[in-house]
Amino acid sequence: MFEYHGWVAIRETAGLDDNDARVRQQVTEIQECLAELGDYGLLDLRWMYGAPFLHLAGKPNHRGAWGTAILDTFERVGQIAPGSYGLLYVWDDESNQHPNEFRVFKLARGRVTEHSDVLLSPVIPALEDAWRDETATT
Repeated sequence: MFEYHGWVAIRETAGLDDNDARVRQQVTEIQECLAELGDYGLLDLRWMYGAPFLHLAGKPNHRGAWGTAILDTFERVGQIAPGSYGLLYVWDDESNQHPNEFRVFKLARGRVTEHSDVLLSPVIPALEDAWRDETATT
């Protein structure tokens, strides 16, 4: 299972004043990236209070190509609009290194970094009970 939840505030630069025409061009480029993903899960890019925001979430059965594409898209947003910032929480229970924890991907100043999560992890027992084999005898 590959579960992800994220948001991005899209900004042209980290400066105080974005060029509206350039931001609109960046949003168009980001929309093109999102169109390549298809329609699985939540992909919502909308303007709120004069600024663009991206929200994404989903829970495919396996990471596969979709999970890789989500992570790549998150990074691509930062390349297109380097002033953007946001967080992407990912739980990949098939991960070799982190099967029992959420990982947090932070986008800031066009760069994505990966971090440990302390709020929802370890998933067992923080969020779920350990799996119990009902067929085992005691």
